[in-house]
Amino acid sequence: MIIENFWKGVVRMLLGEACERFNDYLESIDRSPMTIERYSRDMIFIRKYLEEKANGPVFVDEITEKDLEDFMKYLKDVRQFAPSSRSRYFYTLRSFYKFATKKDIVEKDIAAKLDTIKMPQKERVYLTEEEVVQVADAIDIYLIKLIVLFLFNTGLRISECRDLKLEDVDLEKRIVYVIEGKNKKDRVVPINNNLYELLVDYIENHRDAPESDYFFATSQSGKGSISYPHISLTLREAAQKAGIKKQVTCHILRHSFASALVKKKVGLVEIQKLLGHSNLTVTSIYTHTSMDALSEAVNTLN
Repeated sequence: MIIENFWKGVVRMLLGEACERFNDYLESIDRSPMTIERYSRDMIFIRKYLEEKANGPVFVDEITEKDLEDFMKYLKDVRQFAPSSRSRYFYTLRSFYKFATKKDIVEKDIAAKLDTIKMPQKERVYLTEEEVVQVADAIDIYLIKLIVLFLFNTGLRISECRDLKLEDVDLEKRIVYVIEGKNKKDRVVPINNNLYELLVDYIENHRDAPESDYFFATSQSGKGSISYPHISLTLREAAQKAGIKKQVTCHILRHSFASALVKKKVGLVEIQKLLGHSNLTVTSIYTHTSMDALSEAVNTLN
């Protein structure tokens, strides 16, 4: 439902329709499917809260700064969401209102005045090389075991890994081409010797999906790539089976790749290029040190 408001010079639009327009806009500017899905899911949650509060559908221009502040307070006090989750909703609201302001759905960006969420400073969780091997050994499904080792040896995001096509992995040149990774950026990642042998063995002896263009595929996945939930659940169960107390996810393997390179004295510029980061500030979060390294440092004074 859209109502022209000539006095304000804006188009009055129900929040539900504005959310649909927002999704269309994100697609038009080539945001990744994962980003669009996340924003869509967040806006559905926000819309439900605001409509319950108003006891019915709401127009976007009826939503006040106080409504948004109440929503953020609701996330903290009622739902008891962690700072990271609240921060995600904060940035979703920021993005939505930038869009709504640009498209004259609202007169001003009321989300711009929201306070940022203070995030606790924590060390990044990562696995040592030994722990990665332990987790991989606890996985019975061949393809998922290979994907786990691939993620650790390349630093690719799980979405980038699942999107890889056969032509993107050049075993002759020992190179992985990441096409339109995060923020639509391309990059090249070399294949190390250990991973090379695993990938050659996979192509020659194990890959059984001739009709699929995806590199990591089996006959069970048809023409598509192997599902993320299946990989994630298998990885989590394997970590528990291996006795790893850390919360192990696919993204932790990316952290582990970067942390292993830092430990081996690889420069941040090289790590930045391998990870596809836009600047060194992001890459520098991986310069954490282990307690063993700190102990070794202070013991140099003995």
